[in-house]
Amino acid sequence: MPKKAKPAGSGKEEGPVPCKQMKVEAAGGPSALNFDSPSSLFESLISPIKTETFFKEFWEQKPLLIQRDDPALATYYGSLFKLTDLKSLCSRGMYYGRDVNVCRCVNGKKKVLNKDGKAHFLQLRKDFDQKRATIQFHQPQRFKDELWRIQEKLECYFGSLVGSNVYITPAGSQGLPPHYDDVELEGEKHWRLYHPTVPLAREYSVEAEERIGRPVHEFMLKPGDLLYFPRGTIHQADTPAGLAHSTHVTISTYQNNSWGDFLLDTISGLVFDTAKEDVELRTGIPRQLLLVESTTVATRRLSGFLRTLADRLEGTKELLSSDMKKDFIMHRLPPYSAGDGAELSTPGGKLPRLDSVVRLQFKDHIVLTVLPDQDQSDEAQEKMVYIYHSLKNSRETHMMGNEEETEFHGLRFPLSHLDALKQIWNSPAISVKDLKLTTDEEKESLVLSLWTECLIQVV
Repeated sequence: MPKKAKPAGSGKEEGPVPCKQMKVEAAGGPSALNFDSPSSLFESLISPIKTETFFKEFWEQKPLLIQRDDPALATYYGSLFKLTDLKSLCSRGMYYGRDVNVCRCVNGKKKVLNKDGKAHFLQLRKDFDQKRATIQFHQPQRFKDELWRIQEKLECYFGSLVGSNVYITPAGSQGLPPHYDDVELEGEKHWRLYHPTVPLAREYSVEAEERIGRPVHEFMLKPGDLLYFPRGTIHQADTPAGLAHSTHVTISTYQNNSWGDFLLDTISGLVFDTAKEDVELRTGIPRQLLLVESTTVATRRLSGFLRTLADRLEGTKELLSSDMKKDFIMHRLPPYSAGDGAELSTPGGKLPRLDSVVRLQFKDHIVLTVLPDQDQSDEAQEKMVYIYHSLKNSRETHMMGNEEETEFHGLRFPLSHLDALKQIWNSPAISVKDLKLTTDEEKESLVLSLWTECLIQVV
């Protein structure tokens, strides 16, 4: 995945940030998340807060606690992950460090209690009961279907990877000291779904208040509650005495998804295009420039080139994305499938012909991008149209950093096919014979390639 530098902070806080608390009485019938579309899923997740209100007042700004007295929703949250789920998961071969961590906050510091090798449920339960340790399970969507279903829809909604972790903490204990998320998760936004008992979450710690002047917000969270907080929020969670234990799921997104990341991703394509037309960008740098720290001449020339690029960017209709689109599609979850998933790997229905009407399917899982031909290494690289999709991605390796087990799935077409592909992308349905290609053979070949990859269907 693209690497990201640590953001530089100002070291000061503008002032107290209140955490809005919503409490809604239970509705007449059972309440469940709405999976009709990515937007309906997100709307139901943050209900009764409206989506427009959320992004205007809370997103990247301040925490939001939503409390809903709905037994059906509480039961649903409680079904997402249970302590007893660990027993069956351990039988499948879970490992300390990779899949599960055992830890406890001792004297304000995190103490890791992991063993070596495979994690066995009896040992996990022993550490949980006797050492009052928190069990952290990484990326449960790999095994729990309902979390796969939720996170797949959220990845479609945000256009960014969505990961999760589960924390199970005994009564009267705390797993982690006050913290904000480390480099691996830095820059993410978090949602916490609480179930099935009541943990105590402090949005900021007392130590943090003394150190940086932030206020402490303390909440008793119960089944069905949802807590959102933006990146950089210092937090801790503990379970009060007198309970069996508490469980919460954290859902995180927007890693490496800033304007800075996007600028780094697109600038190389912009330079590539401009250098083909501007001879100044192809002239050599001064002798021994790389052997000195910096020169005024180099700074002036680079400043001039950046102004040229900015002027060109103003009139650019399409940006060349080098990594972000590919990275997202390659690492994201495949579409949720309640069955055997055959519809994701085997084309079905009629074979597309010239007289067929076709439409795109799984649109949220496909990206279309224009890139220099990756099979050519010389300066005369031609542009090609690349289509990447996540239909054949491995759910079992999602967010686990297994680069060697990850591969691209997709197709490559000549740039002359771009208009026809855009027709398919932008139309609810389109006749193959109306595609903007020169010959009927090209039209049939294009739709057959897309159909073979399960990207279109005949209607």
